[in-house]
Amino acid sequence: MPQSATKPFIDVLSGQRQAIPPMWMMRQAGRYLPEYREVRAKAGGFLDLCFTPELAAEVTLQPIRRFGFNAAIIFSDILVIPYALGRSVRFEVGEGPRLEPLDDPAKVATLAARADFSKLAPVFEALRIVRGALAPEVALIGFCGAPWTVATYMIAGQGTPDQAPARMMAYRHPEAFAQIIDVLVDNSVEYLLAQLAAGADALQIFDTWAGVLPPAEFARWSVEPTRRIVEGVRAKAPDAKIIGFPRGAGAQLPAYVEATGVNAVSIDWTAEPAFIRERVQSKVAVQGNLDPLVLITGGTALDRAVDDVLANFAQGRLIFNLGHGIQPETPIAHVEQMIRRVRG
Repeated sequence: MPQSATKPFIDVLSGQRQAIPPMWMMRQAGRYLPEYREVRAKAGGFLDLCFTPELAAEVTLQPIRRFGFNAAIIFSDILVIPYALGRSVRFEVGEGPRLEPLDDPAKVATLAARADFSKLAPVFEALRIVRGALAPEVALIGFCGAPWTVATYMIAGQGTPDQAPARMMAYRHPEAFAQIIDVLVDNSVEYLLAQLAAGADALQIFDTWAGVLPPAEFARWSVEPTRRIVEGVRAKAPDAKIIGFPRGAGAQLPAYVEATGVNAVSIDWTAEPAFIRERVQSKVAVQGNLDPLVLITGGTALDRAVDDVLANFAQGRLIFNLGHGIQPETPIAHVEQMIRRVRG
Protein backbone atom coordinates (compact mmCIF):
# COMPACT_ATOMS: atom_id res chain seq x y z
CA MET A 1 0.00 0.00 0.00
CA PRO A 2 1.65 3.27 -1.04
CA GLN A 3 2.31 5.34 2.03
CA SER A 4 4.89 7.92 2.89
CA ALA A 5 5.94 9.66 6.07
CA THR A 6 5.95 12.85 4.00
CA LYS A 7 2.13 12.90 3.72
CA PRO A 8 0.76 15.15 6.53
CA PHE A 9 -2.75 13.67 6.09
CA ILE A 10 -1.45 10.13 6.63
CA ASP A 11 0.79 11.28 9.50
CA VAL A 12 -2.29 12.48 11.42
CA LEU A 13 -4.05 9.15 10.81
CA SER A 14 -0.87 7.41 12.04
CA GLY A 15 -0.93 9.25 15.36
CA GLN A 16 1.12 12.40 14.76
CA ARG A 17 -0.41 15.81 15.36
CA GLN A 18 0.53 18.43 12.74
CA ALA A 19 1.16 22.08 13.69
CA ILE A 20 -0.87 23.14 10.64
CA PRO A 21 -3.67 20.59 10.24
CA PRO A 22 -3.88 18.93 6.83
CA MET A 23 -7.08 19.76 4.98
CA TRP A 24 -9.46 18.66 2.25
CA MET A 25 -13.20 19.05 1.68
CA MET A 26 -15.92 16.48 1.26
CA ARG A 27 -17.34 16.81 -2.29
CA GLN A 28 -14.33 18.97 -3.18
CA ALA A 29 -14.57 17.72 -6.79
CA GLY A 30 -17.94 19.13 -7.65
CA ARG A 31 -20.39 21.66 -9.01
CA TYR A 32 -18.97 24.74 -7.27
CA LEU A 33 -15.99 24.52 -9.68
CA PRO A 34 -16.45 25.78 -13.25
CA GLU A 35 -13.85 23.32 -14.51
CA TYR A 36 -15.88 20.46 -13.01
CA ARG A 37 -19.08 21.66 -14.67
CA GLU A 38 -17.26 21.73 -18.00
CA VAL A 39 -16.08 18.11 -17.67
CA ARG A 40 -19.48 16.99 -16.37
CA ALA A 41 -21.19 18.48 -19.45
CA LYS A 42 -18.75 16.64 -21.69
CA ALA A 43 -19.26 13.32 -19.87
CA GLY A 44 -23.04 13.20 -20.19
CA GLY A 45 -24.59 11.40 -17.22
CA PHE A 46 -23.23 11.28 -13.69
CA LEU A 47 -22.39 7.56 -13.84
CA ASP A 48 -20.72 8.13 -17.22
CA LEU A 49 -18.40 10.57 -15.45
CA CYS A 50 -17.74 8.09 -12.60
CA PHE A 51 -16.97 5.29 -15.06
CA THR A 52 -14.76 7.19 -17.53
CA PRO A 53 -11.35 6.87 -15.83
CA GLU A 54 -9.66 9.84 -17.55
CA LEU A 55 -12.56 12.17 -16.70
CA ALA A 56 -13.01 10.87 -13.14
CA ALA A 57 -9.27 11.34 -12.60
CA GLU A 58 -9.40 14.85 -14.05
CA VAL A 59 -12.17 16.04 -11.72
CA THR A 60 -10.43 14.36 -8.76
CA LEU A 61 -7.29 16.39 -9.50
CA GLN A 62 -9.01 19.74 -10.18
CA PRO A 63 -9.35 20.88 -6.53
CA ILE A 64 -5.78 19.78 -5.81
CA ARG A 65 -4.45 21.94 -8.64
CA ARG A 66 -6.60 24.88 -7.65
CA PHE A 67 -6.29 24.81 -3.85
CA GLY A 68 -3.33 22.58 -2.94
CA PHE A 69 -5.30 20.39 -0.54
CA ASN A 70 -3.42 17.69 1.38
CA ALA A 71 -5.66 14.90 0.09
CA ALA A 72 -7.60 14.02 -3.05
CA ILE A 73 -10.66 11.78 -2.84
CA ILE A 74 -11.45 9.66 -5.86
CA PHE A 75 -14.47 10.88 -7.80
CA SER A 76 -17.13 8.18 -7.55
CA ASP A 77 -20.37 7.49 -5.66
CA ILE A 78 -21.52 5.31 -2.77
CA LEU A 79 -24.11 3.65 -5.05
CA VAL A 80 -21.59 1.98 -7.36
CA ILE A 81 -21.79 -1.15 -5.18
CA PRO A 82 -25.56 -1.65 -5.80
CA TYR A 83 -24.82 -1.01 -9.49
CA ALA A 84 -22.13 -3.71 -9.48
CA LEU A 85 -24.61 -6.02 -7.70
CA GLY A 86 -26.77 -5.75 -10.80
CA ARG A 87 -29.34 -3.31 -9.44
CA SER A 88 -30.69 -0.57 -11.67
CA VAL A 89 -29.07 2.73 -10.60
CA ARG A 90 -29.61 6.01 -12.41
CA PHE A 91 -29.22 9.66 -11.52
CA GLU A 92 -32.02 12.06 -12.48
CA VAL A 93 -30.95 15.67 -13.01
CA GLY A 94 -32.06 17.73 -10.01
CA GLU A 95 -33.61 14.71 -8.28
CA GLY A 96 -30.71 12.52 -7.21
CA PRO A 97 -30.40 8.74 -7.44
CA ARG A 98 -33.15 6.34 -8.49
CA LEU A 99 -32.91 2.59 -7.86
CA GLU A 100 -35.31 -0.33 -8.16
CA PRO A 101 -36.66 -0.62 -4.58
CA LEU A 102 -35.80 -3.69 -2.48
CA ASP A 103 -38.80 -3.09 -0.25
CA ASP A 104 -39.93 -6.59 0.74
CA PRO A 105 -38.30 -9.95 1.58
CA ALA A 106 -39.27 -11.47 -1.80
CA LYS A 107 -37.33 -8.77 -3.63
CA VAL A 108 -34.39 -9.10 -1.23
CA ALA A 109 -34.20 -12.78 -2.20
CA THR A 110 -33.29 -11.64 -5.74
CA LEU A 111 -30.21 -9.71 -4.55
CA ALA A 112 -26.92 -11.08 -5.90
CA ALA A 113 -24.44 -12.21 -3.23
CA ARG A 114 -21.37 -10.92 -5.02
CA ALA A 115 -20.80 -7.82 -7.11
CA ASP A 116 -19.43 -7.95 -10.62
CA PHE A 117 -16.21 -6.08 -9.89
CA SER A 118 -15.38 -5.79 -13.58
CA LYS A 119 -18.08 -3.09 -13.60
CA LEU A 120 -15.95 -1.14 -11.11
CA ALA A 121 -12.69 -1.52 -13.04
CA PRO A 122 -12.96 2.12 -14.24
CA VAL A 123 -12.85 3.31 -10.61
CA PHE A 124 -9.62 1.39 -10.00
CA GLU A 125 -8.15 2.72 -13.24
CA ALA A 126 -9.04 6.30 -12.21
CA LEU A 127 -7.27 5.71 -8.88
CA ARG A 128 -4.13 4.55 -10.70
CA ILE A 129 -4.18 7.62 -12.95
CA VAL A 130 -4.63 9.99 -9.99
CA ARG A 131 -1.94 8.26 -7.94
CA GLY A 132 0.50 8.73 -10.81
CA ALA A 133 -0.38 12.42 -11.14
CA LEU A 134 -0.32 13.44 -7.46
CA ALA A 135 2.73 14.91 -5.76
CA PRO A 136 4.25 12.45 -3.24
CA GLU A 137 3.08 14.52 -0.25
CA VAL A 138 -0.60 14.50 -1.31
CA ALA A 139 -2.68 11.56 -0.07
CA LEU A 140 -5.31 9.74 -2.10
CA ILE A 141 -8.55 8.66 -0.40
CA GLY A 142 -10.74 5.78 -1.53
CA PHE A 143 -14.20 5.31 -0.06
CA CYS A 144 -17.45 3.41 0.17
CA GLY A 145 -20.85 4.03 1.67
CA ALA A 146 -21.57 2.33 4.97
CA PRO A 147 -24.00 -0.58 4.60
CA TRP A 148 -26.79 1.16 6.54
CA THR A 149 -26.70 4.28 4.35
CA VAL A 150 -26.40 2.35 1.07
CA ALA A 151 -29.26 0.08 2.18
CA THR A 152 -31.52 3.09 2.81
CA TYR A 153 -31.27 4.03 -0.88
CA MET A 154 -31.64 0.44 -2.06
CA ILE A 155 -34.82 -0.12 -0.05
CA ALA A 156 -36.60 3.17 -0.80
CA GLY A 157 -35.27 3.42 -4.35
CA GLN A 158 -34.24 7.02 -3.62
CA GLY A 159 -33.25 9.37 -0.82
CA THR A 160 -36.00 10.20 1.68
CA PRO A 161 -36.07 12.88 4.42
CA ASP A 162 -35.76 10.50 7.39
CA GLN A 163 -35.12 7.13 5.69
CA ALA A 164 -38.42 5.79 7.07
CA PRO A 165 -38.69 2.98 4.46
CA ALA A 166 -35.40 1.39 5.56
CA ARG A 167 -36.10 1.93 9.24
CA MET A 168 -39.53 0.30 8.91
CA MET A 169 -38.12 -2.64 6.96
CA ALA A 170 -35.41 -3.18 9.60
CA TYR A 171 -38.17 -3.39 12.24
CA ARG A 172 -40.61 -5.49 10.18
CA HIS A 173 -38.22 -7.84 8.38
CA PRO A 174 -34.92 -7.85 10.30
CA GLU A 175 -33.72 -11.09 8.66
CA ALA A 176 -34.22 -9.74 5.13
CA PHE A 177 -32.68 -6.43 6.14
CA ALA A 178 -29.68 -8.24 7.63
CA GLN A 179 -29.25 -10.09 4.32
CA ILE A 180 -28.86 -6.76 2.48
CA ILE A 181 -26.38 -5.56 5.12
CA ASP A 182 -24.34 -8.78 4.92
CA VAL A 183 -24.06 -8.53 1.12
CA LEU A 184 -22.97 -4.90 1.41
CA VAL A 185 -20.38 -5.68 4.11
CA ASP A 186 -18.74 -8.46 2.10
CA ASN A 187 -18.64 -6.51 -1.15
CA SER A 188 -17.50 -3.28 0.52
CA VAL A 189 -14.49 -5.09 2.00
CA GLU A 190 -13.52 -6.37 -1.44
CA TYR A 191 -14.14 -2.96 -3.03
CA LEU A 192 -12.01 -1.10 -0.45
CA LEU A 193 -9.15 -3.59 -0.74
CA ALA A 194 -9.17 -3.14 -4.51
CA GLN A 195 -9.00 0.64 -4.04
CA LEU A 196 -5.95 0.23 -1.79
CA ALA A 197 -4.34 -2.03 -4.39
CA ALA A 198 -5.01 0.64 -7.05
CA GLY A 199 -3.19 3.35 -5.08
CA ALA A 200 -5.44 4.71 -2.30
CA ASP A 201 -3.49 5.73 0.82
CA ALA A 202 -6.52 5.83 3.12
CA LEU A 203 -10.23 4.98 3.09
CA GLN A 204 -13.38 6.70 4.29
CA ILE A 205 -16.67 4.98 5.14
CA PHE A 206 -19.58 7.39 4.69
CA ASP A 207 -22.57 6.67 6.96
CA THR A 208 -24.54 9.77 6.01
CA TRP A 209 -27.80 8.53 7.56
CA ALA A 210 -26.42 7.05 10.81
CA GLY A 211 -27.99 9.87 12.83
CA VAL A 212 -31.60 8.79 12.19
CA LEU A 213 -31.17 5.53 14.13
CA PRO A 214 -32.09 5.02 17.81
CA PRO A 215 -29.18 3.75 19.95
CA ALA A 216 -29.89 0.00 19.73
CA GLU A 217 -30.42 0.16 15.96
CA PHE A 218 -27.37 2.40 15.59
CA ALA A 219 -25.27 -0.28 17.29
CA ARG A 220 -26.78 -3.04 15.16
CA TRP A 221 -27.02 -1.43 11.73
CA SER A 222 -24.31 1.28 11.72
CA VAL A 223 -21.58 0.28 14.19
CA GLU A 224 -21.48 -3.48 13.73
CA PRO A 225 -21.39 -3.52 9.89
CA THR A 226 -18.69 -0.83 9.92
CA ARG A 227 -16.68 -2.86 12.46
CA ARG A 228 -16.91 -5.88 10.16
CA ILE A 229 -15.71 -3.85 7.17
CA VAL A 230 -12.72 -2.44 9.09
CA GLU A 231 -11.85 -5.92 10.37
CA GLY A 232 -12.24 -7.43 6.89
CA VAL A 233 -9.99 -4.82 5.28
CA ARG A 234 -7.35 -5.08 8.00
CA ALA A 235 -7.29 -8.88 7.74
CA LYS A 236 -5.58 -8.40 4.36
CA ALA A 237 -4.17 -4.85 4.75
CA PRO A 238 -3.21 -4.62 8.46
CA ASP A 239 -1.95 -1.04 8.21
CA ALA A 240 -4.99 0.33 6.35
CA LYS A 241 -5.89 3.83 7.52
CA ILE A 242 -9.67 4.16 7.79
CA ILE A 243 -11.88 7.16 8.62
CA GLY A 244 -15.47 6.65 9.73
CA PHE A 245 -18.19 9.24 9.21
CA PRO A 246 -21.36 8.32 11.11
CA ARG A 247 -23.04 11.68 10.47
CA GLY A 248 -25.26 12.84 13.32
CA ALA A 249 -24.02 10.17 15.74
CA GLY A 250 -23.44 12.75 18.50
CA ALA A 251 -23.17 11.13 21.93
CA GLN A 252 -22.77 7.69 20.33
CA LEU A 253 -19.42 8.59 18.74
CA PRO A 254 -17.22 7.22 21.55
CA ALA A 255 -18.90 3.81 21.31
CA TYR A 256 -18.58 3.89 17.50
CA VAL A 257 -14.84 4.66 17.71
CA GLU A 258 -14.25 2.00 20.36
CA ALA A 259 -16.15 -0.73 18.52
CA THR A 260 -15.08 -0.09 14.92
CA GLY A 261 -11.34 0.49 15.32
CA VAL A 262 -11.24 3.39 12.84
CA ASN A 263 -8.15 5.64 12.83
CA ALA A 264 -10.22 8.82 12.68
CA VAL A 265 -13.80 9.94 12.84
CA SER A 266 -15.35 12.73 10.80
CA ILE A 267 -17.65 14.97 12.83
CA ASP A 268 -20.45 17.23 11.67
CA TRP A 269 -20.91 20.84 12.75
CA THR A 270 -23.42 19.97 15.51
CA ALA A 271 -20.79 18.04 17.52
CA GLU A 272 -20.19 19.44 21.03
CA PRO A 273 -16.50 20.44 21.12
CA ALA A 274 -15.60 19.64 24.74
CA PHE A 275 -17.29 16.23 24.48
CA ILE A 276 -15.41 15.44 21.24
CA ARG A 277 -12.06 16.54 22.69
CA GLU A 278 -12.44 14.52 25.89
CA ARG A 279 -14.22 11.39 24.66
CA VAL A 280 -13.22 11.05 20.99
CA GLN A 281 -10.09 13.04 20.07
CA SER A 282 -8.30 11.56 23.08
CA LYS A 283 -8.57 8.18 21.28
CA VAL A 284 -8.43 8.93 17.52
CA ALA A 285 -7.91 11.78 15.09
CA VAL A 286 -10.94 13.92 14.29
CA GLN A 287 -11.85 15.36 10.91
CA GLY A 288 -14.16 18.33 10.38
CA ASN A 289 -16.23 20.17 11.19
CA LEU A 290 -16.92 23.55 9.51
CA ASP A 291 -20.59 24.18 8.67
CA PRO A 292 -20.87 24.21 4.84
CA LEU A 293 -23.35 27.10 5.12
CA VAL A 294 -20.81 29.37 6.83
CA LEU A 295 -18.49 28.63 3.89
CA ILE A 296 -21.21 30.01 1.60
CA THR A 297 -21.58 33.04 3.91
CA GLY A 298 -17.91 34.05 3.96
CA GLY A 299 -16.64 37.25 5.56
CA THR A 300 -16.13 37.61 9.31
CA ALA A 301 -18.59 34.78 10.03
CA LEU A 302 -16.34 32.38 8.11
CA ASP A 303 -13.17 33.63 9.81
CA ARG A 304 -14.80 33.21 13.21
CA ALA A 305 -16.04 29.69 12.39
CA VAL A 306 -12.63 28.56 11.10
CA ASP A 307 -10.97 29.97 14.23
CA ASP A 308 -13.49 28.08 16.38
CA VAL A 309 -12.66 24.74 14.73
CA LEU A 310 -8.93 25.39 15.23
CA ALA A 311 -9.40 26.54 18.84
CA ASN A 312 -11.51 23.49 19.62
CA PHE A 313 -9.49 20.77 17.95
CA ALA A 314 -6.07 21.89 16.62
CA GLN A 315 -4.26 21.12 19.88
CA GLY A 316 -4.92 17.46 19.14
CA ARG A 317 -4.90 15.40 15.95
CA LEU A 318 -7.07 17.26 13.45
CA ILE A 319 -7.79 16.99 9.73
CA PHE A 320 -9.52 20.23 8.80
CA ASN A 321 -12.65 19.60 6.74
CA LEU A 322 -16.30 20.51 6.48
CA GLY A 323 -18.97 18.85 8.59
CA HIS A 324 -20.50 17.51 5.36
CA GLY A 325 -20.09 18.14 1.61
CA ILE A 326 -19.45 21.56 0.07
CA GLN A 327 -22.59 23.09 -1.46
CA PRO A 328 -22.72 23.87 -5.22
CA GLU A 329 -23.38 27.59 -4.66
CA THR A 330 -20.23 28.09 -2.54
CA PRO A 331 -18.06 30.95 -3.86
CA ILE A 332 -14.52 29.87 -4.74
CA ALA A 333 -13.19 33.01 -3.03
CA HIS A 334 -14.62 31.73 0.28
CA VAL A 335 -12.79 28.42 -0.10
CA GLU A 336 -9.59 30.40 -0.65
CA GLN A 337 -10.38 32.52 2.43
CA MET A 338 -10.84 29.36 4.53
CA ILE A 339 -7.54 27.88 3.34
CA ARG A 340 -5.61 31.08 4.13
CA ARG A 341 -7.15 31.18 7.58
CA VAL A 342 -6.29 27.55 8.39
CA ARG A 343 -2.76 27.75 7.05
CA GLY A 344 -2.06 31.15 8.55
